[in-house]
Amino acid sequence: MPQRCSWSLENDPLMCAYHDREWGVPLHDDRKLFEFLVLESAQAGLSWRTILNKREGYRRAFAGFDPAAVARFGPREVEKLLGDASIVRNRKKIEAAIVNARALLDIQDRHGSFDAWIWAFLDRIPLQNRWRTLDELPATTPLSARIAKELKRSGFCFLGPTTVYAHMQATGMVNDHIVSCFRHAELGG
Repeated sequence: MPQRCSWSLENDPLMCAYHDREWGVPLHDDRKLFEFLVLESAQAGLSWRTILNKREGYRRAFAGFDPAAVARFGPREVEKLLGDASIVRNRKKIEAAIVNARALLDIQDRHGSFDAWIWAFLDRIPLQNRWRTLDELPATTPLSARIAKELKRSGFCFLGPTTVYAHMQATGMVNDHIVSCFRHAELGG
């Protein structure tokens, strides 16, 4: 059995599959990047396991994470989502997903794609960290603070430096697998 980051070894096949196939893999698809913005925002104050277990519910509730469709949501859709037990029923998080869809579309209009805009902070090259233990992983970095500030300036909400760093980890902008994890080397470490 390959060695993994210990957070994925919780006897949870969904967490293990997420670790092995998704976490830290560089994403360059606006819809997938939007999905992780929504999910990371929803996770604030909750465990990732909770959000991962609700991911399919989010896909259904948020139009397959199509930012153009979510941007058209209004008060009626918000009320419907507040009654949907398959997602986190928090008004601020739901409304933030809608606001952020609109902001993402604006960035697409101005920069061609959200992918081009957000990856420009790294010159499109993922950061390769060399952490030996999970305790070394930061919750935030100066870069995540800078990106969060620019997101806010661009109209996004509910995305602070900690949430942005989690987004960077999830979408492969940074390789935060510990060095003994088999995924660290596979992802360029």
